[in-house]
Parts: sequence; structure tokens; C-alpha cells
Amino acid sequence: MKKLVIGSTGFMGSSIVRELLKDGEEVKILLVKDRPTRSNTPKLDVEKVYGDIRDGNSIEKALKGCDTLYLAAAYNGHWAPNPKTFYEINVDGTKTTLKTALKVGLKKVVYTSSNNAVAASGPVVANEEKTFNFWKAKDHYTMSKYIAENEARILAMKGLPIVIVNPTLVIGENDSTPSPSGRTIIDVIKNKMPGYIDGGLNIIDVEDVARGHVLAAKKGKVGERYLLGNTNITVRDYLKLIAGIAGVKPPSLKLPFKLALTLGHIFEFVSSITKKPPLVTASEVRIAEMTEWYDCSKAVNELGLPQTPIDVTIRKTINWFRENGYIRK
Repeated sequence: MKKLVIGSTGFMGSSIVRELLKDGEEVKILLVKDRPTRSNTPKLDVEKVYGDIRDGNSIEKALKGCDTLYLAAAYNGHWAPNPKTFYEINVDGTKTTLKTALKVGLKKVVYTSSNNAVAASGPVVANEEKTFNFWKAKDHYTMSKYIAENEARILAMKGLPIVIVNPTLVIGENDSTPSPSGRTIIDVIKNKMPGYIDGGLNIIDVEDVARGHVLAAKKGKVGERYLLGNTNITVRDYLKLIAGIAGVKPPSLKLPFKLALTLGHIFEFVSSITKKPPLVTASEVRIAEMTEWYDCSKAVNELGLPQTPIDVTIRKTINWFRENGYIRK
């Protein structure tokens, strides 16, 4: 039976496809017809079907001949020209797709949620059991993923054999868009990041996250969530690590929270006119202050989640960006 990957043209989704192909699986991917996209999977040996996660009929057709669904599609990022887009895709699209999966009957469903649907750590490192507190960030992406995960849990209680995975900040090769995390690395190397604010991140290699999805389908407990992450690090040390590996100077200006928040609002206002993503949003500043450090031992112990050292991942990522013309060699 085939494995259907939805969100396969994205950074994380394309890596899931590659991991499945490594295992010798037959893979089907869902594409949105007539939508221009920078695909990460043009040369991979997969079956292509067309549809939309908000259209249950197209999902039902796509699932024919499949026993497993990987739902990795989402409107990603912390800004959109119209905030409703986050809820139309991340909530309505997820609910429609998972309801269809329940209807047709599958062996397993792996839903890609986010650490933002769990909780910020604050003074204590968070795990899967910590109560959601990201509402303080006033962030549409975060709220949409939180609501969508709750919909997934409801369907699990109705019999959907679903496992939820919650990746942290993902970096790695084949980031062709690039993703927000990839743009951070590029901006540091190009000296386009004027400063930073206090905060903490959890970083993981995209190949480890993809392998975590495959392991979740094989070993994950139905109805459970698994944080897919690796190393907790401060924002300052992360930027220094990127700069050190790339051989450039790291951002040295530490911005006070209130100033950073004001800049976020200004950048968002400019983006409302230009329709181009802001350098940083006010909600990202609020999230950064809350700190995103996680205990991911559940996924390591129960699934066997790989833990590639982040300096190795950063080096691979930088080399890929250089080899593909994003950064000068």
C-alpha cells in the first residue's frame, strides 16, 4: 500500500518523502493544481495527484490505494496578508482532511503539528504535558495550529488512528523556499540581521524530523503527541554558532524587548502596504521572550528519534545554501 504525503513540496514534507523512499516505500504526493510553487520534490519517484486539503472529495480520491497519511501541509510563518488564511488552511483544511481519513479507514495518520501548539517553556523546560500558554503571543499561526491539534484529538477519540508530532525549529538541507528558519541563517551570513533579543530555541535537523514522522507511523501510540526536537540554545548562542561556522561576525546588538516589539509593529505595518513578509513580527518578539526550550526525551525513547548535533546540521545547511546560490561561496 502507498503512503500519501500532503505538504510534500514544502521543506519538511519533501524530507518526509525522501525518508519514505529510502525505506523502499511507494509514495503518493498531493499537489494543488495550477498553483505556482517552488517544489522540493521535482525529481523524486512518486505518484502525483491533485487536490486541496479543504476539499474532502479530492482527499478521498487521493487516499485510494493508501494505508498511511502524512499530513504536513500548513500555512507556515507568523504573518499573512490576510490572517484568515491561517485558519482556512491550518484549521479548516486539517479538519476536512482528517475527517476524510476517518471516513475511508487508514492504518495510521501522522499529523504535523508544532511546538507552538504545546507551550512555551518559561523558567521550566516544557514537555508534551505542559498546558498551552502561547495565547499570550497573539499569534495567528500559533492559535491556528493549537485549534487544529484539538480537532485532531477529537477525531482520535472518534476512532482515527492518528499520531501527532510537534516539531521545534527545523533547519537543514533542501530548504529551497527558504523557510523562516533558513532565512535566519542566510540573514546572519549576509549581515542583514541588525540585532537580536533575549530568548531560547530548540533546534533539530530536518532529516531527523522526517525520520521522526516515519517512526511515529510505525511506533507512535494513537492519540499521543511527540515533541520532535534536539538542542536547547539561547538565541544569542545560536546566532554566534551560525556566524562562527560561516566565518562571519554575529549580530552584536541586543535589542530591549519594548524596542523590538515596536519594531515588529512597524515592520508589520510596512508589510501591510508592500504585501511582503516583515523581517520580524510583534508576535515573534513575544514568543521569543517566552522561550521555547523542550524536553524531547519521549520521542527519543519511544520512537527512536535521531539527534544529529546541531553544529553538524548548521554546517550542512550553510553548505547547501552556498552550493545552490543562496549565499556566495
